Amino acid sequence: MVTPFGPVEQAIAELQQRFQAQRAAFMANPMPSADQRIAWLDSLKAALLADQDTLVRCINEDFGNRSADETLLAEMLPTVQGIRYARKRLRRWMKPSRRHVGLAFMPASARVIYQPLGVVGIIVPWNYPLFLAIAPLVGALAAGNRVMLKLSEATPQTSQRLKELLASTFPDDLVSVVLGEAEIGMAFARLPFDHLLFTGATSIGRHVMRAAADNLTPVTLELGGKSPAIISADVPLEHATERIAFGKTLNAGQTCVAPDYVLVPRQRVDDFVDAYRSVVQRFYPQVEGNPDYTSIINARQQHRLQGYLDDARAKGAEVIALTAEATDRRMPQTLLLNVDDSMRVMQDEIFGPLLPVVPYDGLDDALAYITARPRPLALYYFGYDRREQQHVLHHSHSGGVCLNDTLMHVAQDDMPFGGIGASGMGHYHGHEGFLTFSKAKGVLIKQRLNLARLIYPPYGKALQRLVYKLFIR
Repeated sequence: MVTPFGPVEQAIAELQQRFQAQRAAFMANPMPSADQRIAWLDSLKAALLADQDTLVRCINEDFGNRSADETLLAEMLPTVQGIRYARKRLRRWMKPSRRHVGLAFMPASARVIYQPLGVVGIIVPWNYPLFLAIAPLVGALAAGNRVMLKLSEATPQTSQRLKELLASTFPDDLVSVVLGEAEIGMAFARLPFDHLLFTGATSIGRHVMRAAADNLTPVTLELGGKSPAIISADVPLEHATERIAFGKTLNAGQTCVAPDYVLVPRQRVDDFVDAYRSVVQRFYPQVEGNPDYTSIINARQQHRLQGYLDDARAKGAEVIALTAEATDRRMPQTLLLNVDDSMRVMQDEIFGPLLPVVPYDGLDDALAYITARPRPLALYYFGYDRREQQHVLHHSHSGGVCLNDTLMHVAQDDMPFGGIGASGMGHYHGHEGFLTFSKAKGVLIKQRLNLARLIYPPYGKALQRLVYKLFIR
């Protein structure tokens, strides 16, 4: 096999050299100033804005068809807003925080300083190749780190363009982009990073975590899972279906927080199907030739999704295509009824335009169904009763929640984003991203006066007994 750098062994050797160059550069400047970090963010934003038309075109070419508006809304907009958010608050984030010192340890002061970790690795998936590369890069640069990114081989045009863009914006010992296939990806994960962030499938995340464990590298894993949507007994279906359909049709469902299945009161299933069909057909009156309708990324993923449909049909599911068949991998939006746990579509994360409908008889039954399964990355509840909303929040676990919406929590820079259990670990975005890529180092400060010497050995002195009497009670 040949990589962009030559044979695999040569590419791995160059990978290690890049890492060592970044480690040396970090040691030479271990605490970049706020001005320097802000300059990095400004350069990054300017480069992205200047190149956005090319990036939109490259992403479109990689997908076969990717809606330009989806790329602008779901990739460029949150990326640029994230840079602005971090830039505006960076000085405050970097400021040491004062902490309390107990009376027994006076005189002293305490503070926490936020120090860059060193060299950060970021492994980027194919479904949002711009946003899921730049969002963690922003957090890592804001925290003062050197960064290496492994971009996806499934989006070659975008990966090559981002490599060129970042190489023209930053020196290689500050930001370095790595291309290559699976062997290079695993060699990347085995580097002794100071932190490693991976976004992708749960199955691959396990391998990444094992590779990082050999170096005791801390990891942030942004995985996925089967994110449920719950329709309440009384929410207007036109409200719920419109918002679910947006979350499911964006990027043809190739989104880690897309609704993976929907729980509907048994008596509302038929009405839900009719309402959902109406919304999808309003969004996409036609599929063939429609620039708004995104393709499945490649033939391999299309084959996987078609396999889910074939398996579900064979096991008794009712398959309802809501849009017409089309060419260039534009799969129809499809509902699946009468599903059960024996079907692959109910076992694996779907990551496509298929939406199983699961009937339920009471809200607690719906919550029991969810909690009996691995914890998802997102949960969506549709209902306006505030007591029921709180009940759902308190009786479920997920990486994040939207009440009466889908996806939009991911774009909020002032909230952490991350999974739980099988859907991942750790957080980033905004301030949480700065914290993830920083070492919060506690510092206790004493000057000349040291009253602690009064309790030094030999023990048994009266003053020591007084200290015990005053503070151990």
